[in-house]
Amino acid sequence: MKLKLKESGKEGLKVGITKQGKKYSVRDDRSRYFFPNEWELFMKQLRPKNTFIFEMLLQTGGRIAEILEIKPSDIDFGRNTLTLRVTKTRHKIGERVGRKRTFVISKQFMFKLKKYIASKKIKNDELLFTFGQKSVYLLLRRALVRAGIKDYYNFSLHNIRKTTGNWLKALGVPAEEICLRLGHDFNTYLKHYGSATIFDRDDRVQMVRIMGNLYDF
Repeated sequence: MKLKLKESGKEGLKVGITKQGKKYSVRDDRSRYFFPNEWELFMKQLRPKNTFIFEMLLQTGGRIAEILEIKPSDIDFGRNTLTLRVTKTRHKIGERVGRKRTFVISKQFMFKLKKYIASKKIKNDELLFTFGQKSVYLLLRRALVRAGIKDYYNFSLHNIRKTTGNWLKALGVPAEEICLRLGHDFNTYLKHYGSATIFDRDDRVQMVRIMGNLYDF
């Protein structure tokens, strides 16, 4: 039996109550992503100690569950690459274990990574982050509200991943490289990543400044 939803008073958001009496919401638009100016405004609302995990999400395009499993041993500072060891298992294509993904990280962000690990005195086999997924989501939501982003309710942590994909597309990174980085097949890429023409030249300049020399832009 389908649960009834009603308008919430916020455009694109409907709400309902489960049989157990728990409130829930459903977004009409799950494809929302950050524009560069929105991202910078959002980041300014975070305390310095909480910014790095969001930088990691944007720089990698990884899922939050994947990012929270990263250890220093997964980083190759010589080649400027990162390996996501724990990834989503795609049962639809017969996977029993998620495939590891290795991809390049910008030199600028590698420098930040090295500095972060040293400042926190994180050992090679220790996790980079001790956050829980829910606490990271709450940080996201609160900072979006403080930033004055009107449709903040359209954002989840997964929308940062969509931001990475759309920015890389706008910067001319080949689709196959974006798919490898995000762990997508090509059909998923076509379905979830929109036209890059929505971004103007100033947006792209700002993207490069935020992302660094990821693919020698």
